[in-house]
Amino acid sequence: MIAVVDQAIDSRAVADAVRDRRHGAVLVFEGVARDHHDGKQVVSLFYEAYVPMALREMEAIAVDTRARWPGVSVAMVHRTGPCAIGEPSVVIAVGAAHRGEAYEASRHAIDELKLRVPVWKREHYADGSAWIANKV
Repeated sequence: MIAVVDQAIDSRAVADAVRDRRHGAVLVFEGVARDHHDGKQVVSLFYEAYVPMALREMEAIAVDTRARWPGVSVAMVHRTGPCAIGEPSVVIAVGAAHRGEAYEASRHAIDELKLRVPVWKREHYADGSAWIANKV
């Protein structure tokens, strides 16, 4: 499962996409919209993406992750549009035989997503808004 969606992400469905009898670990990472940034109160967020390129990059990240950790399964979903505080904006699930490789593969996937995937976030404050660049 590799997707860019314009609605709430079903974290359980993302996790279910990597469940396998071979896996002793299923790790789910949720990047959740927080209510603050650089000392400012964030009231809402809005995400935009260049979807065709985002999907290509996410698939390439999944392929690379599976090559680095053979036997792992990877699923990634990123949100676009409005995202309420407390809601996941990105969910990555990794299934692996052991927890160590699940953690390593998950960290690799989110770091690469932040570096490579064309998704932009606009934070809205009580007194304005700003586009925020991805950071690893």
